[in-house]
Amino acid sequence: MKYAAPIKEIMDRYPDFKLNQIKDRYINQSLIQPILNNFEKDVELSKIGYSVNKEPIHLIKIGNGKIKVLAWSQMHGNESTTTRAVLDVINALIHLDTVETRDILNNISLYCIPMLNPDGARKYTRFNYNNVDLNRDAQNLTQPESRLLRKVFEEVKPQFCLNLHGQRTIFSAGLTDKSAVMSFLTPAEDEERHLSAKRSESMKIIAQIASDLQEVLPGQIGRYDDGFNLNCTGDTFQSEGVPTVLFEEGHFPNDYTREATREFVVASIISSLRSIAIGTYLDFSVEDYFAIPENAKNFNDILIKNVRILDSIKDVSIQYSEKLVGNKIEFIPKIEKIEDKIDKYGHKEVDGDGKILELEGRKTPVENVIVDKIFLNREILMVKCD
Repeated sequence: MKYAAPIKEIMDRYPDFKLNQIKDRYINQSLIQPILNNFEKDVELSKIGYSVNKEPIHLIKIGNGKIKVLAWSQMHGNESTTTRAVLDVINALIHLDTVETRDILNNISLYCIPMLNPDGARKYTRFNYNNVDLNRDAQNLTQPESRLLRKVFEEVKPQFCLNLHGQRTIFSAGLTDKSAVMSFLTPAEDEERHLSAKRSESMKIIAQIASDLQEVLPGQIGRYDDGFNLNCTGDTFQSEGVPTVLFEEGHFPNDYTREATREFVVASIISSLRSIAIGTYLDFSVEDYFAIPENAKNFNDILIKNVRILDSIKDVSIQYSEKLVGNKIEFIPKIEKIEDKIDKYGHKEVDGDGKILELEGRKTPVENVIVDKIFLNREILMVKCD
């Protein structure tokens, strides 16, 4: 892939440092523990506490620079891609000698919590064991995981924070037919969304990332709305004067495992760290950040157009929900909308050309029904995710 010069050398070697033993959407603390054990001889690894259900939570420190950066991933247990990616980045910093790794290790001390919500990861749910969204607990600190993150924040006193998340397949990069493969946000620090000097720094870091990835993700990088919510961790840390970058990995075409997206998360993290390490983000402007298109909800997983249902021509949208079955994530297709016209795009689109759409047993399709397959003029159209 054609990455920009600031991260090209290291990304050209991604197959060399990708941790292939963790892949696909489902990972848990047990799966990453062997990797952490292997890292231990090369990093400072500490067990900082436990989740509600007594799963260990770890902190990795690597690098000896004066700039302190705190990163955390999987505070939502069903957002696993950034965990895979950040562990790839740690592996690169341990084993590769490139311009980028030297810049980062010499100038940054990176502190990383790779899995903040191991209970949610184990059950593949957004929430922790007490059914609390940790990203709405930054003020009340009712949960042990939230308190651990706060304690690390206060002890490390980072100059920058990287808040690593994942987003649904529905998002487009602006009102376009381009999926938002990577999205970013510099959170607001007050209701008025003032552009303070510190907040502007995080905007410039995001502009640097977008520049570094523009050739490999043309038109596929989005920007989140910056509505203020002090209960969110990023908004809290930003309000306390620490430039914070929110990462949201998204859907790359035909990549429901998000293994392709994983590479772009790696590139984004490395871009942010190197630009912080050597200050190149300062060459960008706030205007560069706002030039990134704001995310829109412009996609369905499947869109079937121009089909006959009873006596009318309709469009039908299908959306997947994710379900943990054993140790695998299954994608469950459900009819979301049946309307005269659906003004969205589909990651998979089918022109029904006026054919009769029915469900198994010649049933008439209705909204909010799970479907494994549907029929167009009695020919099977498979809608399960392969």
